[in-house]
Amino acid sequence: MLSLAHVDSFYGRSHILHDLSLQVRGQEILAVLGRNGTGKTTLLKTLMGLTDSMSGEISLAGRDIGRQPSFRRARAGIGYVPQGREIIADFTVRENILMGSFARADGKRAIPDLVGVLFPYLMENLRRPGGLLSGGQQQQLAIARALAADPKVLLLDEPTEGIQPNVVEEIENIILRLRTEAAMTIVLVEQNLDFARSAAQSFAIMEKGRIVASGRGDELTDNLIHRHLAV
Repeated sequence: MLSLAHVDSFYGRSHILHDLSLQVRGQEILAVLGRNGTGKTTLLKTLMGLTDSMSGEISLAGRDIGRQPSFRRARAGIGYVPQGREIIADFTVRENILMGSFARADGKRAIPDLVGVLFPYLMENLRRPGGLLSGGQQQQLAIARALAADPKVLLLDEPTEGIQPNVVEEIENIILRLRTEAAMTIVLVEQNLDFARSAAQSFAIMEKGRIVASGRGDELTDNLIHRHLAV
């Protein structure tokens, strides 16, 4: 579904990703792991075309998107939920969700049925300003906005960070349902190792902008975690 080959990515003259190659199979969750500052967020931004420059190849379902601007990558089927959510506080829940629909390839401007199934609270509060929602509700809103673009691949950057504990499990369940019920491919940057190990079908561990270990989910051993992720 998603492929990177020998990708280097830059912010100005700062070289962040180094010769990075990665394959993500369709309808699976890939967990991207690593200590802080290893390039995980930059990987997602590179996939969306949000760094200053890159070299190498990125393809989606066999289509080269590595030279496409961000909006064309979104229309090709990549949705992005950034770290920190970045909802617009003064927009209503409805307006925030519908922002995502402007990335749809078919031009449809509507809240998808899937959003109503996954986020009943949002559907009951469509007129409420996004800034009045709790952190967990804003995370749900950010995911709903991405789903409004009708993505094939969803990039999630630490979706449980800063979320109250009673909502974390709800967010995790939504991620699992997106794969199983919506047949979505998910690239998940996550610090919660227990969730990453239980949810992901494959993993990639990053250090200094490189992938230093990868494999199937059941190959994420305690030894690898201790070697590359222990503080």
